[in-house]
Amino acid sequence: MKKHINFYSPKLLLMNGMFIFTFSAMLFNFNSLFLIEWELFNMGLLKISFPILIDYKGCLFSFIVLFISFNVMMFSINYMEMDKKNNLFTIIVLMFIVSMNLLIYIPHMGFLLLGWDGLGVISFILVVYYLNNKSLSAGFITAFTNRVGDILLLLSIGMTMYIGNWVVINMWYKNMIEFKYQIILILLASMTKSAQLPFSSWLPAAMAAPTPVSALVHSSTLVTAGVFLVLRFYLFLAKSNYFFLILMLISIATLFMAGFSASMEWDMKKIIALSTLSQLGLMMMMISMMSPQISYIHMVVHAMFKALLFICAGTLIMNYIHSQDLRWMGNISLKLPMACVGMIVSIMAMCGMPFMSSFYTKDPMLEFSLFNINFMNLILLSYLSIGVTSYYSLRFLMLLIWSMNLSNPFMNFNEKKHSTFSMSFMGLMSIIISMLLFWFFLMKDMIICMSVKMTLTPMLIVFLGLSLSFFMNYFNKKIMYVIQIFNNKMWYIYPLMSQFKLKPFMSYAKLYLENIDQSLLEIYSGEGFVFKLKNLNIYYYYMNFSPMMLVTIMLLLMIFYLMVF
Repeated sequence: MKKHINFYSPKLLLMNGMFIFTFSAMLFNFNSLFLIEWELFNMGLLKISFPILIDYKGCLFSFIVLFISFNVMMFSINYMEMDKKNNLFTIIVLMFIVSMNLLIYIPHMGFLLLGWDGLGVISFILVVYYLNNKSLSAGFITAFTNRVGDILLLLSIGMTMYIGNWVVINMWYKNMIEFKYQIILILLASMTKSAQLPFSSWLPAAMAAPTPVSALVHSSTLVTAGVFLVLRFYLFLAKSNYFFLILMLISIATLFMAGFSASMEWDMKKIIALSTLSQLGLMMMMISMMSPQISYIHMVVHAMFKALLFICAGTLIMNYIHSQDLRWMGNISLKLPMACVGMIVSIMAMCGMPFMSSFYTKDPMLEFSLFNINFMNLILLSYLSIGVTSYYSLRFLMLLIWSMNLSNPFMNFNEKKHSTFSMSFMGLMSIIISMLLFWFFLMKDMIICMSVKMTLTPMLIVFLGLSLSFFMNYFNKKIMYVIQIFNNKMWYIYPLMSQFKLKPFMSYAKLYLENIDQSLLEIYSGEGFVFKLKNLNIYYYYMNFSPMMLVTIMLLLMIFYLMVF
């Protein structure tokens, strides 16, 4: 049974993924889509149906989810081989993949919750997979934040009830400008899933899960669910006058916060998680610049190179006895050459180096932004944030490749077969897929006339960020310490969203404990009540029998007096 689940489930995922990719290419070629709808019941104006939308974008992203899941499951054969519950782990991960596919294919706001809630519940189970206090704390933050998004989505479903239909396609083309509250609720719900400010604290906390889960969650499933929801509802959300401005402000703030926090972090998995957060902010910023097509392609490309980065990080964690501290690692090019190559490919892709993955999405986005005069100040900030991305990416590589290895010199380093296969396959696809998507999706619609200076501006920003990483070590250490404390706490978002909201409840609980539970309730209930009754009985006992005792004493005294005298 063990071999059947762990060894054959990746092959099943790959077969399904290849079939869906072929179907997606056919839909793109014929420029068509299928809407399959089952009517459950119809009551007057209220119609409840179960639709399935099959279009080339949904099928392509479903293929990406299945392809990454295949490689992650292959990697987990080595990573989880010593785990006694790896059967259970595989089943939970497969349920997680099914939930994401339900979210992709169901365009109904009500039935969308099947995938939306499934992702939230199963992500909590996976975060607390290692049963310890740290995992439980991280799972609580993850579950609480995702539950906020679930409530917001439920409120939007309830407020949309009087339309009589919850199918997304029907919402695209109706005059929805007066439904501003639904737009706000859907936007906030997507922000909770994609960890935009101020809901960013759960994303680094979710690193308590096993590394294969992190590779799946932070590449193509949970965190991209919010971006995918905004893309599905884009035509509906774009009818609001303030949607683009609000989304741009929040996404740029998230970009800055994630970039500066990653620049001061030493935990390898947290750096990768914060890089995911910055890329999610970039996707949202592309949507706010009215470029949903570029945002979609960047979401697909990011899923590829981020899964590769996590698999390489997992290989390092396995070889360094499950340590994640970058200060102990170094000189990995000689010990783990395949993981080193995978790290370089994924980091360069994330920076947007020429002809790497995200170059084909970041460069058009930055070039398009130069024509957007309305938000020019914010666009300059976005350029700076992309430079920060280049800075922490090169810092990450320098610590892994060029720094001294401070680990035990007698450690045995090896790259196992399944891990090497996953890294090779993902690395090849990370380089190829962005170029193919750029040719097929964007080239036919792109006509950009710019001067040489404006064209080279994005590349200049990237190289400035790369060069900044060499000079940060010469800054004032006291100033750097203050900046490090501020950024390590994610601009104090993590304490505000976790410990801060518990302090009022803890103070009220302390008052209740001292003044009610350990005082009034102890006196007037339980043992205190019994003690009071006992004292009352003793009091009445002495009150009832004291006259008889006096009479008896007096009689004895009289008898004694008569006998003596």
